[in-house]
Amino acid sequence: MKSPIATPPIARPDFIEGMARGMAVLESFSTERQRLNATLAAQRAGITRAAARRHLLTLAHLGYLETDGSHFWLSPKVLRLSGSYLASARLPRVLQPTLNRLSMELGESFSATVLDGDEVVIVARAGPTRVLAYGVHLGARLPAHATSTGLVLLAALPKEALAAWLDGRRLARLTPNTPTLPQALRKTLARVRADDFCEADQTHELGVHALAVPLRNFKGDTVAALNVVVGSSQAVAQRLRQELLPALHDAAQELRPLL
Repeated sequence: MKSPIATPPIARPDFIEGMARGMAVLESFSTERQRLNATLAAQRAGITRAAARRHLLTLAHLGYLETDGSHFWLSPKVLRLSGSYLASARLPRVLQPTLNRLSMELGESFSATVLDGDEVVIVARAGPTRVLAYGVHLGARLPAHATSTGLVLLAALPKEALAAWLDGRRLARLTPNTPTLPQALRKTLARVRADDFCEADQTHELGVHALAVPLRNFKGDTVAALNVVVGSSQAVAQRLRQELLPALHDAAQELRPLL
């Protein structure tokens, strides 16, 4: 799998710094920080307060943010970007029928994610509407180190890319089971790599058990991860290994020629 940190090279005259700063301000909004003022946006985007204020006002003028005059928050218009991706990108379209079939046959919630920085993004999803895990919806962004699919995708990174990903990164503790120390995370990733799947017991949310496998293309590169999310109990854990894991592996094999 190629490093998600790597970006296409660009000549300096072609790089628009103002656009980059504007995108940094837009990306500074998150589930944890839904409303920002100029000071907070500046801190999160790594720019001056004056610059952050101008970008916030411009994004609000363009309709991507709403404001009460002091704080800013994302508007529904930002969904045009994700909606266009989900409608036009090949990966979600390829994965969705398989997720639909798995959910119908097994009665559980299935998701497929890709790695984006320190988070995974859900690009396809199918399953019951009952609530199993907070934030599990199409387009949701979840911390990679605390999720089954994130651990699968991190385990697939080359050694150098993983080292760069871990360098100076703070791993937030979401539950007592969340791996937060680099050494512990490396040990977990080594086990995931050896097993070729990840079983995450309440690492992202208490009472939630998840199982994930890598989705590889015909070249053998990991391009996404597929998981199932269920409740957490001894009976469920047995079903994960005996029934759900084989189903995930079979689905991964079926999808391989299509990815």
